[in-house]
Amino acid sequence: MNAKFLISLSLTAALAGCVSFGPKTPDTLLSLRPTNAPAAGTSASGTLASALVVLEPSAEARIAVTRVPVQIDDSNLAYLKKTLWVERPSRLFQRLLAETIRAKGNRLVIEANPGGTGTQLSGRLLDMGYDARTRMAVVRFDAVKAGTDGRIDTRRFESMVPVAEAEAQYVGPALNEAANSVAQAVAEWVG
Repeated sequence: MNAKFLISLSLTAALAGCVSFGPKTPDTLLSLRPTNAPAAGTSASGTLASALVVLEPSAEARIAVTRVPVQIDDSNLAYLKKTLWVERPSRLFQRLLAETIRAKGNRLVIEANPGGTGTQLSGRLLDMGYDARTRMAVVRFDAVKAGTDGRIDTRRFESMVPVAEAEAQYVGPALNEAANSVAQAVAEWVG
């Protein structure tokens, strides 16, 4: 073989161990799956004015990231090791809310607001993480429902689910359960 080819091959192999094309993939990626979702083939129709528009809630900076927060005490926060959300928790929660409300089959539900009409469901996601003090997965949501008649209603929803250990395999399912519990309560509230 050609000496230049062998040198080139060995340099390429050496550099392959030094080059990284992105962050290390975490051991676990978490998502939210609805426990109540519309069946395949389910449809809804209506006008934008009669639709319920589910907007992405705002979120505090500590949960507006893809890391899973662990509340150590009142002023100290950490993040669950080797675990990330597949995307922003507020976006995941928006989809979960919309799917849960759709499953009730009472109204047309959309997740965008193209024309600014229709009843709007928004709010603020206050918590979606693990509380080390109580060993609970916590989901807390301040909902805001703005009707087409100008009426605004607010309500706080919360669910806490016990967690065996502060590991992704336990925290993930507990967060999914807590988020579904809150979504179901919101679905009942909006009708």
